[in-house]
Amino acid sequence: MAVTTTSVAETCAAAKRAARTLASASTEAKNAALAAAARLLEERTEGILEANAGDLADERAAGLADALRDRLSLTPARVAAMAEGVRVVASLDDPVGEELEHKTLASGIDLRKVRVPLGVIAVVYEARPNVTIDCAALTIKSGNAIVLRGSSYAERSNGALAAIAREALAEAGLPEDAVQLLDVGAREGLAELARQEGLVDLLIPRGGEGLKEALKSVATVPVMYAAAGNCHVYVHAEADLEMARRIAVNAKVQRPGVCNAAETLLIDAAIAERFAPAVLADLHEAGVELLGDERVRALSGETAVGAAAPEDWGTEYLGLKMAVAVVDSVQDAVEHVNAHGTGHSEAIVTSDEEAAEEFAAGVDAAAVYINASTRFTDGFEYGMGAEIGNSTQKLHARGPIGMRELTTFKYVARGDGQLRE
Repeated sequence: MAVTTTSVAETCAAAKRAARTLASASTEAKNAALAAAARLLEERTEGILEANAGDLADERAAGLADALRDRLSLTPARVAAMAEGVRVVASLDDPVGEELEHKTLASGIDLRKVRVPLGVIAVVYEARPNVTIDCAALTIKSGNAIVLRGSSYAERSNGALAAIAREALAEAGLPEDAVQLLDVGAREGLAELARQEGLVDLLIPRGGEGLKEALKSVATVPVMYAAAGNCHVYVHAEADLEMARRIAVNAKVQRPGVCNAAETLLIDAAIAERFAPAVLADLHEAGVELLGDERVRALSGETAVGAAAPEDWGTEYLGLKMAVAVVDSVQDAVEHVNAHGTGHSEAIVTSDEEAAEEFAAGVDAAAVYINASTRFTDGFEYGMGAEIGNSTQKLHARGPIGMRELTTFKYVARGDGQLRE
């Protein structure tokens, strides 16, 4: 069974041992494990869905909001997408051993800078069981071991998926302990995981600000936060308004419970009278609850728009709810985004290249879109096959956390007897 009953320290130690083997595994062996995982996902779809149905029916999931239930839910299409994501990861170039720099020093020493795995990655995540497979695929291909701590809501689903990853590793002759799933029963286990110095090389929490704050106070291992996404769409005065309507609705509605969904719509004052009534009606028709500033509410026509409170501008709704404001310029839009955003994904709709460049240069975010939806901030969409999350930090990775973000480098110096004088 994939869920371990051993201690956190013992689990991390087993992962460390496996990581040493996996770090030197051939690309062919790692790809064989990924091919086996994709095949097993397809062959075991029925069992995976049964486990997921058990999670959805469990009393622990009874009070989940609609957005979280959507994150928890698996379908045949979502399982098939997981298998496809694993195959895409297998098809990508192996980052391990990639030569980043190569030069000969004045001493005659040949110096190469090469990419190597980090070692043991720990990931803490909430109700999305597909993360189990995404993380396992990325770490296997990048030569790392992984320790997973999922949500109790998804315990059965995660167990079934982690078991498949472990079986696939064993089938390829690689250590199955390179994928570990911790027991989620003990809350104190989270703090213990965050203190596994010497065993865990990087901890990546995927979750809200509560999880982030909980880890900040206890973590002694390096942490890279896959943080919340309070994302904005700004419709500039020179926007194609039909395009802007489509982008605004897609960014909010296509999948509202994810971190790259837009939470705030900013409308330039120069086109607000023409644009606001139409886009508000579009969003309302799509089931979005709207909150606005005074200028937006004055332009809402027959569409109901509630009064936005100060805290609404900084809220990640993760559902069909959106704040809307009128701004007077690109500079005002940039200032609003930087004051309230989380550094995730921001979009401008405009035909004015100068405005686009001003917005792209000014907003402090991992991803900036010009005339496109924020929903594209995603490892699969970026050609990474999958992602562990989206980092809003600046060190050592930013944006989708793919294979290369799970590596570091070492210098390999080759001489012929040089001594330093």
